[in-house]
Amino acid sequence: MPLKITLMQVGDIPAKGNEVEQAIEKYTNTKLDFQWIPQAAFDEKISVMIASNDMPQIMKVSYVPNIVAAIQSDLFWEIGPYLKDYKNLNAQDPQYYKNISVDGKIYGVPNFRDIGRAAIVFRKDWMDNLGLKIPTSLDDWYNVLKAMTLNDPDKNGKNDTYGTMLFKKYNEGTQPVLTRIAVSLGGVNRWGVDANGKFTPEFMTKEYTDVMKLFRRLYDEKLINQDFAAFDASQLDTMMDSGRVGMKLNGVAQNGKSSQERLVKNVPNGVIDIAPFTGPQGPRLAGEPGNFGFLAIPKSAVKTEAELKKVLGFLDKLMDPEMAALQLRGIENKHYVKIDGGKTEYKDFNAFQREVKPYRDNLVNVEGYNVGTLKDTPIGEKGTQMAREGIKYAVANPALTLISAIYSERGKELDQQIWDAQTKYIMGKIDDAGWQAEVDKWRKAGGDQLIKEYEAAYAKQNQKK
Repeated sequence: MPLKITLMQVGDIPAKGNEVEQAIEKYTNTKLDFQWIPQAAFDEKISVMIASNDMPQIMKVSYVPNIVAAIQSDLFWEIGPYLKDYKNLNAQDPQYYKNISVDGKIYGVPNFRDIGRAAIVFRKDWMDNLGLKIPTSLDDWYNVLKAMTLNDPDKNGKNDTYGTMLFKKYNEGTQPVLTRIAVSLGGVNRWGVDANGKFTPEFMTKEYTDVMKLFRRLYDEKLINQDFAAFDASQLDTMMDSGRVGMKLNGVAQNGKSSQERLVKNVPNGVIDIAPFTGPQGPRLAGEPGNFGFLAIPKSAVKTEAELKKVLGFLDKLMDPEMAALQLRGIENKHYVKIDGGKTEYKDFNAFQREVKPYRDNLVNVEGYNVGTLKDTPIGEKGTQMAREGIKYAVANPALTLISAIYSERGKELDQQIWDAQTKYIMGKIDDAGWQAEVDKWRKAGGDQLIKEYEAAYAKQNQKK
């Protein structure tokens, strides 16, 4: 009986029985039946499968409230106790598993992504022209961004540059600009928790409000774009590519290479470099979730412990060197070739993107684990390396896997309230007292309740261990 696997469609649906699929089947000695669901309909279709209890043996899911509820209703296998028996799954940093845990237990294998990939993508030639170094304090940040805006870093005699630009969603998602700077200076990643289990949102901490004041000052002195509240993040990339901006603060280590390639089309001698966010204690990064969803094993399709072990054995084999190379590089001599020093090089990257990427993005693999290094431009290799090592400097968000009823119900609204207030504060539309009033409003609107619920969930989670 084939192993049924439901995944998210990336690009075109791979043809049934293609070479990649055959290679996986042959190596793992498993007949496979892949079901691909388009991204736009993904969460909805998964919900329908759960509701009708018509599930495959392996199912990609997102970490969202209805999946958490399904896990709490005992629909999926808890795999935490078994991981130690699978060498590859067990070799990965525990933080990856912790970041998808529910009530402190593990119910799946992550689609691994780098946790510590936060990076400053910057114009090295500008920094050199102005004799600047990567900022490690609030004063440094102010001075560097001011110099890159006012001191003609590109030496064209015009006042046409910015140190950085903000954009309308500067604080949303997994790469929030102010959070990243605050964390580097010793702050918390979204939420802080003390030794007594007391929670504080980042915007009620000194480090974070100091960064907000920095941006208020930059805005007031016209050292950042005045239209940021209506500016799209993609426009920032366009400005960077055209040689008008010195630093991108919502980037990741792997952006250096593509940023350099785009810049030289417009500024032939422009030089991009990357650096981790760094403060007085050295590199300190706002950790990201470290996954793009996870692979869960439904109990309705995998009925016995013996079957569960078989499925886990299959997932573990996907990280053996042969399968890691297949997912991350493709088929040898077709998609990639081996070169000197144990390195690998893409031979047909477009074919890789088309034929292999759908599997790479959905199955189990970690760049740099059991696979030959990719030959790349120096900044490309540096980015891959930096993103892998970044986990050592990553600060976790302690509320990432905490369940709160009020957040499930009204979280978006509460977040938006604070984000709008931050923007008003940076633009000088409200003063310190006005900001304090907005925080109080947030607390009354459900913020205090949210803090209580996180504290209770955290206490419960830590008591189980």
